[in-house]
Amino acid sequence: MPGVEHAISKSVLLAIVLAPLLGAIIAGLFGRRIGRSGAHSVTILGVAISCALSCWVMWQLVGQGAAPFNENVYTWFQVGGFDAHVGFMIDKLTAMMMVVVTFVSLLVHVYTIGYMADDPGYQRFFSYISLFTFSMLMLVMSNNFLQLFFGWEAVGLVSYLLIGFWFKRPSAIFANLKAFLVNRVGDFGFLLGIAAVLYYFGTLDYATVFANSTLMAGAQMTLWEGHPWSVATVIAICLFIGAMGKSAQVPLHVWLPDSMEGPTPISALIHAATMVTAGIFMVARMSPIFEMSETALQFVLFIGATTAFFTGLIGIVQNDIKRVVAYSTLSQLGYMTVALGLSAYSAGVYHLMTHAFFKALLFLGAGSVIIGMHHEQDMRRMGGLKKYMPITFWTMLIGTLALVGTPFFSGFYSKDTIIEAAAHHAHEAPGWIATYGYWAVLLGAFVTSFYSFRLLYMTFFGKERFHDPAPDHYVAPEADSAAHEAAIADEHGHGDHHAHTPHESPWVVTLPLILLALPSIIIGFLTAGPMLFGTDALGHHKQAPYFLGAIDVGPAHDVIGKLAAEYHGPVAFALHGFMAPAFWLALGGFVLATIMYWWKPELPAKAARIFAWPVRVLENKYGMDALWIKGFAGGGLLLGKLSRKNDEKVIDGAFVNGSARLVDFTANLLRRTQSGYLYHYAFAMILGLIVSLAVLIKFWL
Repeated sequence: MPGVEHAISKSVLLAIVLAPLLGAIIAGLFGRRIGRSGAHSVTILGVAISCALSCWVMWQLVGQGAAPFNENVYTWFQVGGFDAHVGFMIDKLTAMMMVVVTFVSLLVHVYTIGYMADDPGYQRFFSYISLFTFSMLMLVMSNNFLQLFFGWEAVGLVSYLLIGFWFKRPSAIFANLKAFLVNRVGDFGFLLGIAAVLYYFGTLDYATVFANSTLMAGAQMTLWEGHPWSVATVIAICLFIGAMGKSAQVPLHVWLPDSMEGPTPISALIHAATMVTAGIFMVARMSPIFEMSETALQFVLFIGATTAFFTGLIGIVQNDIKRVVAYSTLSQLGYMTVALGLSAYSAGVYHLMTHAFFKALLFLGAGSVIIGMHHEQDMRRMGGLKKYMPITFWTMLIGTLALVGTPFFSGFYSKDTIIEAAAHHAHEAPGWIATYGYWAVLLGAFVTSFYSFRLLYMTFFGKERFHDPAPDHYVAPEADSAAHEAAIADEHGHGDHHAHTPHESPWVVTLPLILLALPSIIIGFLTAGPMLFGTDALGHHKQAPYFLGAIDVGPAHDVIGKLAAEYHGPVAFALHGFMAPAFWLALGGFVLATIMYWWKPELPAKAARIFAWPVRVLENKYGMDALWIKGFAGGGLLLGKLSRKNDEKVIDGAFVNGSARLVDFTANLLRRTQSGYLYHYAFAMILGLIVSLAVLIKFWL
């Protein structure tokens, strides 16, 4: 049997998962004994082992023809007829995610040595990021919904710990609490979806559910009397609500920009390459379920299109370098979600892969700028850094070209495929949502290009502004580390770290940038054909699609299959991209950013005055923060206060204490009638007799 001699080993899979966990335990529990070098050595070794073995597993599947692996390795518990297992489903989709997660995590671990060098929580930080890698691997390798939920919640927990890593900063505590609570909203829907799967199928095993997913066609469930709902629609939308929280889709996106309060390595690891893509991976994994509901796919498309365009607009007005990249992440997650709604799942997860490299590069590049600027994050305090930080500049330029979809760069092959799929869907599918989705991702190309080159110009070109007085309305960002801030304050007095001359970052920071820049350039050229269109790397020979068997797409929804007929290799695809509307819109964004932030740097201030109202709307983030904080959270607090008042005044005051006071009042009145004098009692008896006779005469005689 082909592939048997190259069968995937269960022991190898266990080593992939447990190596980062072991490193996290050693660094977390014995960090003081092994010291800083011991903590980063053991965690880097664990993730390196996991990365190497993940690459080996992927090679077995792709290069040696090994069969996919799907087995249970441990029985968690048994309740009645239900068995809960820990198991692994390893196919090409899983293998790709394993390689991406471990590779980016490994580079982030190395980068962290330089970035967190003076932080007092050094060992704790390495323990957390290694634990996060373990949690993410458990999520993507699971073969059942219960283990998926375990990994889902574990990455959420570690994200909470990492966002609030500097727990003495109120802003960090607010950010991690915000992330935790908003994700609980999404996770509630996710849990309902898993419960619906268990109720309808009687199992949480992926293979069994997917094999029987066609049984949902036409099946209905009654959520309330007289209103039947499609089973597939209910399950798919509930599962997607979980993805909306984890992958930061509107309106559950508000936590991600604030999560930049965590150290920059976390921004790269969690909020660019891994955790936020968990929702995208989950929907792609659940493609057999989503294919059963046209309504769910339309919902996914609408949410993704809204996120892709409108959150990108917010990035235009941001001045914190990390927040610009954060809103870029939101927008690109919207592109991935649009692909899922188009049933172009392979394009969505392919953009997930390419985006992981260039967005991690941009986040780590932003961190390098912050180091070189001595923990300044406001781009209005930068400028002219190209000559001081050449490696950081050139690598960030590569990441930017990939992000905006420049032909031949990795982001082009994934992003342009999504735009082409949206155009094809808008042409063939009825309804306004298809048209809305296409225009959102197309115009998003202009927006992405504008804020990306705006970041480059404000940071690396123009006048050196790091010695200038603070601009109007400037709020100095807190240093990324309290230890760094204290050291700077001690050395220069009053914490005036803006007097420093910028400098290039150490090699442990720049080496990961270079290693991420390479796939940002070439990974799309080499893999677009095999992974998207079922050809070899040069597009010459047709072969089985990479995701065949891992992603299920109905014939009527196979938009990528239709685009594959027009694919003639990466060179022809890129050359065609120069004539596509998306390229010209991206070029327009580049030209506008060049004019405003390089040739005519006085224009942004004028534009801000002319477009004061739209700018204010974008700066207020469409009021979404106010809606969540003052609306939902504030409304809940107000409801709680009203409930407390009701409890105090009505329940306790009127009913409990009021009845007691009534009894006491009545008893006091009755007590006054007990005087102890015989003539009082005789008078009362005579009076009672007279009243009784009067009543008797009136009503009986």
